[in-house]
Amino acid sequence: MTASSDKPEPDKPGPDTPEPENKDAAETAAKPADESGDAKAADKAADKPADAAAETPADETPADKKPADAASDDKASDDKAGDKKAADEKAAEAKADAKPSLDKKSGDDAKASAGKRTAADTPPPGKGKGTAKTAAAAMPEAIKAIPVRHYGRWVSAVLVLGLLALLVNAFATANVNYSAIPDYLFNSTVVEGLGKTVLISVLAMVLGLVLGILLAVMRLSKNPVTSSVSWAYIWFFRGTPVYVQLLLWFNLALIFPYINLGFIYRDEMSDFMTPFMAALLGLGLNEAAYMSEIVRAGIQSVDEGQTEASHALGMNQGKTLRRIVLPQAMRVIVPPTGNEFINMLKTSSLAASAAQYLELLRSTSDIGQTTGATVEMLFLAATWYLILTSVFSVGQYYLERHYARGSLRSLPLTPWQKVKKNLATFSHRSPEGMSA
Repeated sequence: MTASSDKPEPDKPGPDTPEPENKDAAETAAKPADESGDAKAADKAADKPADAAAETPADETPADKKPADAASDDKASDDKAGDKKAADEKAAEAKADAKPSLDKKSGDDAKASAGKRTAADTPPPGKGKGTAKTAAAAMPEAIKAIPVRHYGRWVSAVLVLGLLALLVNAFATANVNYSAIPDYLFNSTVVEGLGKTVLISVLAMVLGLVLGILLAVMRLSKNPVTSSVSWAYIWFFRGTPVYVQLLLWFNLALIFPYINLGFIYRDEMSDFMTPFMAALLGLGLNEAAYMSEIVRAGIQSVDEGQTEASHALGMNQGKTLRRIVLPQAMRVIVPPTGNEFINMLKTSSLAASAAQYLELLRSTSDIGQTTGATVEMLFLAATWYLILTSVFSVGQYYLERHYARGSLRSLPLTPWQKVKKNLATFSHRSPEGMSA
C-alpha cells in the first residue's frame, strides 16, 4: 500500500464543473483572491503538496518520500514568505493611495461647511437689499475731518491789512513830490556821498575786526595785564554811545593842539583829525569792542582738543590760532559780523552831524535844503540805504554758506537755485494742467 493511496487528492476542476453564469461574476469572485496575498499563498501551498503527491510513483516507500516532502515544504515556505512580502507592499501602496483621497475628501468637506456658513450668514434673497446693506455695514465709515477755525488769525489779519491800507493812503494823499526821488537818484552829489558811505563803513569794519581779534586774544590770555586792559577797553567803548565818541574824536584838537608820536609822526591835531579820520576812529574803535566779544565767542566754540592736538604736532600758539582755531571759529563769527557790517552802514550816518563827514545822508540833506525837497531827499537816502543793506545781505548769505560746509552734510539751496527749482516744477506741471 503506497502513500498516495492514503492521502486524499484535492478537488480539481474537471470537465463536469459548472462555469460561472457570467463573466462579471467570475471577475468579482476572483478579485478578492487577488487582493489577499495570504489566501493566494495558502492555495499555492495546498496545491503543491497535492501535485507532488499525485506525481509520486506508486512503488516508492515512505522512507524514500521524506526527503522529497521536506524539500517541497521548504520551497513552499519560501514562496509563502515572498508572497507575504509582496502582499505587505501592496497594502502599503493601497494605504498611500487612499490618503490623498481622504485628504481631498476632508478638503471638500471643509469647503462644503464653509459654503454652509456663508450661506447661513448671507440673508436670504428676495428680502430687499440685504446684501448691499450688510456690505455697507461691514465697511468702516469715512472720518470727516472738520478743520479748526482760527478766528483770531482772521481778526489779526484784517487789522493789519486795515492799518497798512491807512498808512498807504496817508502817504498817497500827503504833500510829497515823489517824482523828485527818481530825478535825483543818480545825482553826482548823491553818488559821491554813497561812495563815501561805503568806504567809511568798510574801513571802519576792517579796523574793528582786526582790533577785535587782538582784544579777544588778549582777553583770553593768561596774562593778567593784557586781560585787564582788554576788559577795560571793551567796558568803556561799549558803555558810551557812538555819537558821543564821534564828537570826542572830532573835537580832540581843543585839548590836544598837537599830535606827537615821536620820530614816527608829529603834526597839528586840526590837520590830523579831519572829518574822515574822526569818523574812521570813532566808528572803528567802537566796533572793535563789539567784535572782540564776537571773536571770543567763536574761539571758545572750538573744542580744546583741537588746540591740544596742534600742540602735540609741534605748532606754537600763534600758528595754532591762525591755522587751526580761527578757520573753525569763522562759522560762528561770520553771521554776527555780517549783522555788524549792515549796522555799520546805517551808523555811518551819524558821522554827518558829529564829524561833518560828507556821506550819503549829508549829501541828500544838502540837496534838500537847496531845492526845498527836504522830505523827498530823506526818502531818497532811505532808498539807497535799503539797496545797500539788501546787496550786502546777499553777500553775507553766501559767506555764511561757504563757512558752513564743515558743519552741514548738504548745503541749503541759494535763492537763485530755489527760483530755478520752482520754475522747473511749474514748467513740468503746466503741460499736464493744460492737457487735463
